[in-house]
Amino acid sequence: MKFIVHHKNENMIRLVRRIGYRMLDFNNETGEYNLVCPVGGGYYPRFHVYLKQEVKTGDFYFNLHLDHKKPSYEGVHAHSGEYDGALVEEEAGRIKTILSM
Repeated sequence: MKFIVHHKNENMIRLVRRIGYRMLDFNNETGEYNLVCPVGGGYYPRFHVYLKQEVKTGDFYFNLHLDHKKPSYEGVHAHSGEYDGALVEEEAGRIKTILSM
């Protein structure tokens, strides 16, 4: 699920902490941050976000999905993921609510 949140007075590190995610890495080529937030006690299932910031406008571009399990084959990024549905919509709503405060 893709969505945009306008929040000009927020920096990336503070935003990540506020929404309860942790950073896996940063892609220098795309300018995207790779973030995760476990749903239960383990590493999977987890919410997974690719996040990019447009500094001039203050817009944060979210690309959110739910990873059910890790990729089946080494070196392959495909996994059992959910890109829409009730859980993903609820998480997007939670993020939007936190950032509206």
